[in-house]
Amino acid sequence: MLAMVGIFIIPSVGFAEADTHLHEAIGHAGEAKAHGEIRHADEAVKHAEEAKSHAQAAMKEGGNAHVGEGISHLNEAVDHGKQGHGEVAGENSAEAMKHLEQGH
Repeated sequence: MLAMVGIFIIPSVGFAEADTHLHEAIGHAGEAKAHGEIRHADEAVKHAEEAKSHAQAAMKEGGNAHVGEGISHLNEAVDHGKQGHGEVAGENSAEAMKHLEQGH
């Protein structure tokens, strides 16, 4: 009987961790969006990279295609932000947020 309980507990821990990482990713993507809108490219990059790190962790814990799409948009946000294109970085971060929110 105890073995059966372990089967149900272990997978739910993975999903809880993925959900926590998604929540963090969405928050940082929102910060990246906000900084991008006011053309603070460096800050947008910082938050987009943090969002990407959490999204990648969520993906490892059982993320879906929406999380993968969010990561793609975060990659674009980082690339554009590093080029000084804060506004475009913000737009990509906003798109990432939409997909990450659907990844729950």
